[in-house]
Amino acid sequence: MINSCFAFQSLRELSTQTRTGPGTQTRAETLIESRTDATTETAPRQIGRRSGHRANPPPMHIVLFGAGHVGHALVTLLGSLPCVVQWVDERDELFPDEVPANVQVEATDTPDAIVDHAPAGAYFLVMTHNHALDFALASRIMLRRDFTYFGMIGSKTKRVKFERRLVERGVDPARMAEMICPIGVDGITDKAPHAIALAVCAELLQVRCAGLAAGAASARWSDARSGDIESGALTSTGIAARASVF
Repeated sequence: MINSCFAFQSLRELSTQTRTGPGTQTRAETLIESRTDATTETAPRQIGRRSGHRANPPPMHIVLFGAGHVGHALVTLLGSLPCVVQWVDERDELFPDEVPANVQVEATDTPDAIVDHAPAGAYFLVMTHNHALDFALASRIMLRRDFTYFGMIGSKTKRVKFERRLVERGVDPARMAEMICPIGVDGITDKAPHAIALAVCAELLQVRCAGLAAGAASARWSDARSGDIESGALTSTGIAARASVF
C-alpha cells in the first residue's frame, strides 16, 4: 500500500520556483492536467481485463488556509508529496518569494470564494491567524458535502465551541466527525511547527491510502462481477461466494 501511495512521487519539480502573483489562478489546475497527460502518454496499453497495470491516481488537491509558521513548514513537506496545493492567506507579505513547484500562492481578501471553487474531493486545511476567520471558513466548508478531508488546527476546547456554533447554523450534528480538530495523527505531542506539519502530512497520507485501498477493493469486486456476467455464472450463490473473497 505504501508503494501505491507514493506512486505520484514523479512530482519531480521539487526544486523551488518563483511564485506567481495573486492574479494567476489556474496553475494548480495546470499541474493536475500535465500529470494526467503524462500518465496517459507513458502508461502501457492494458491487454485483457486482468492486466496488472492501473492508471496512477490523481494527486491530492489541497487547499491550505494560513501562511503562518505551521503553514510554511507544511508547504515545505507538501512539496515532496503527490499533491497540488493552493496556499491561501490575506497577507501577501507573509508568502516566501519561492515555493515548491506544486504550490500555488493565493493572496486574496475573499478566501471563502476559494472554498466554493475548490474541486470535489479536495482536502481543506485551516490554520489561519484568526479564530473568527477559522470559523467562517469552517462554516463555508461544511456547507459542502463533497470534500475528502477537512482539518483545522486548534484545541479540543476550540472544537467544542465550533461544533456548537456550527450546529446553531444548521449543520447536522452527525456530520461533526467530518471536521478534524485537533489536526494530525495521534501520538505526536511536539508543538513545534515542523512537528505539527509532519503529523498533518501523515494524516493526509492515511486518508489518501484508505481511499485508494477502498477504491482498489471496489475495482476487484467490479472486475469479478463483470467476469461472472460475461460467463453467465452470476447467481445469488456466486455473488455471495465472490463477496466472501473481498
